[in-house]
Amino acid sequence: MNSYDAEGLICAWAFDGKGAGTRIGWPDILAGPAPAEGFRWLHFNHIENAPQQWLKTQSGLDPSALEAVEEPEARPRCVFYADGAFLSLRGINLHRNALPEELITVHVWVDTRQVITVRHEPLSALADFEDMLARGRCPRTQGEFVAELAMRLVDRLDAVVTSLIDQADELEDDVPKAQSSELLPRISVLRRVAIKLRRHIAPQREALNHFSLEDDDWLGPKDRNRLRDAADRVTRFAEELDSVRERAAVIRDQMVDRRAEQMNQSMLVLAVVTVVFAPLTLISGMFGMNVGGIPGEHDGEGFWVVSVILVLLGLFFLWAFRRLRWI
Repeated sequence: MNSYDAEGLICAWAFDGKGAGTRIGWPDILAGPAPAEGFRWLHFNHIENAPQQWLKTQSGLDPSALEAVEEPEARPRCVFYADGAFLSLRGINLHRNALPEELITVHVWVDTRQVITVRHEPLSALADFEDMLARGRCPRTQGEFVAELAMRLVDRLDAVVTSLIDQADELEDDVPKAQSSELLPRISVLRRVAIKLRRHIAPQREALNHFSLEDDDWLGPKDRNRLRDAADRVTRFAEELDSVRERAAVIRDQMVDRRAEQMNQSMLVLAVVTVVFAPLTLISGMFGMNVGGIPGEHDGEGFWVVSVILVLLGLFFLWAFRRLRWI
């Protein structure tokens, strides 16, 4: 069952600018903008092939921003307009069966009277953010709103990156004792997730830092510091993902080297067996020919003499190989 109406509105809140907020509905939204001392938050779900007339005609979004919200997998970025700022961020879900590399885009429009967010898929950070509002913890300014949302998105990335680091640690511990057929698929998955996450979250640092440069009154020094802190954490995550990717490559090289060493040892054993038994096979084959003139053909002890010679020759070869340190 959908959690939004025909216009795609999921929830709407009005904040008084003093730390309090209330839910509002369409009658309050259509009545006009938020009071001068506060702002409102309107959260929409993007509906494919639907008009969403209010969002497109009465929301106040810049036309280029309206085009940007159509993108379900937009690259994180920040753009300033005459009437507001547009910010695209990416977050991750921690729901069951959610893949860690599936990052979801949320578009944020901020101006002096309102904050509008548009999502294409459910995002747990936004659901938790609304729960926080329901518990009475409401932002006082738009800058505080965006900073809180950015920190919640970053917190979820922290959990996923930490999980990947733990997986890399487990793989390094399993290298000496596990089979290559067991570890190589896990290494491939780890590298794929790290590379994909790194590619998607790296631009988020520039987007947050750029947004922190906004000079409107609703973005205070504390909010700028929190945005920069979120950007710094994203930078650290990108570095840690690079480290995970490099560690996965090193682990894979170790596994490949170990497999090559095992194969070389097997080939060496086969080569030694071949070299030892090749002359013995030649000699026994010659004595097995059905032609006249074979030495010892009429001697009853000939078979045992030849057998002893073959055994002594094989022992000699083994001694020689050990002396040469071939085995």
